[in-house]
Amino acid sequence: MSGRTEEALSYEQARDELINVVRRLEAGGTSLEESLALWERGEELAKVCRRWLEGARARLDAALAEEEAGEEDEEGE
Repeated sequence: MSGRTEEALSYEQARDELINVVRRLEAGGTSLEESLALWERGEELAKVCRRWLEGARARLDAALAEEEAGEEDEEGE
């Protein structure tokens, strides 16, 4: 597992590491302790991905609202 902190991970890095965690869990063959550690890391990575996606959604919503406001200004003139 990676020693990187969540803040330092890009969305793509977190997603890729999460995919690897899921593959390892699905493959089995790990001890209970290893499985729990993988599960916990997966939860952390999922939170990182969720924060990135929520941030992207907020930026998109702000850009769309700005575009709509600009169109309303043009129509009002």
